[in-house]
Amino acid sequence: MSHHHKKTLKVASFNLLNLIQPDTKFYGKNSYTQEEYKKKKAWISSQLTKMDADIIGFQELFDEESLKEIISEHPLYKGAEVVMGARKGGSPAVAIVSRYPVKSYTVYADFPEQLEVDGLVVPFTEFSRPILQAEVELPSGLDLTVFVAHLKSKRPLIPNDVKDRHDPLEISKGEARSLLLRASEANALRTILMDSLRNRNHPVITLGDLNDTHTSVTTRIISGQAPPRYWPLEQKKKLWDILLYHVKDIQARQSSKDVYYTHIHNGHYESLDHIMVSQELVKENPERVGRVVYVRTFNDHMIDQTFANKRINCWESDHAQVVATIELDDNKK
Repeated sequence: MSHHHKKTLKVASFNLLNLIQPDTKFYGKNSYTQEEYKKKKAWISSQLTKMDADIIGFQELFDEESLKEIISEHPLYKGAEVVMGARKGGSPAVAIVSRYPVKSYTVYADFPEQLEVDGLVVPFTEFSRPILQAEVELPSGLDLTVFVAHLKSKRPLIPNDVKDRHDPLEISKGEARSLLLRASEANALRTILMDSLRNRNHPVITLGDLNDTHTSVTTRIISGQAPPRYWPLEQKKKLWDILLYHVKDIQARQSSKDVYYTHIHNGHYESLDHIMVSQELVKENPERVGRVVYVRTFNDHMIDQTFANKRINCWESDHAQVVATIELDDNKK
């Protein structure tokens, strides 16, 4: 069994929906009772058991303590490493849990550069929730770079001094502002990713709650676009080197049924939580070191509130968990 286990790697994304110690306010108003907190820990634990992933990127974590409690009490994660990114203001952070050694990690709070388009400077300079990059050493000696991200949601960004927060025009401006911020974050993440992807041949995985669908412009900014068919091979190779491939697309090609949704909002079934892999983990690449063989979304707990009178329990998450199973090729370093 252990031999088989070594050759597959399971990587996951998990939005915790505000994990924080009990009796501690978050977003200035809510807090969990001891009882709710216990239920939340138990629910997260049971999801982790179902997922059984080796490396998990988490979003919406307010303090390291809470996640460390869950991990240290979990039989599948004895000795696993927990690394938390940085919080900004009152926002939660991202984190990573790995059964394999995390050799080093970096937190990116600021954009490498401001987004400028035709002389227009977009006024954002930092991530709403800092990005976490971790270097993980797999048992075979293979190094893996993992990025965990949580981009700005579509929720309208409305300035505090606006008198009527329900004014439709203020709401649409707020949505545009959120989109600009998410686009700026996507562009900044892409810039950071380029350094990790270019001219390297070890795998890079980017995952997290990107708050948009996999075909959206902001998500595609992060992954890059595949080269057109008619490009010369040398040009294509340069692009393949820096592309990320959506596991949702890989799964759709492999399977006749693709029911990949991770969030339900106003009756819309959306995929906001993503895992993307570099060419080293794509089956079509002759130089690959492994390949994505199966992708599963754990979304049984999700409720379409347009049909149900039931509200989501505060200890559950309103997002599905995504797990990608990667088969590692033998003896490739």
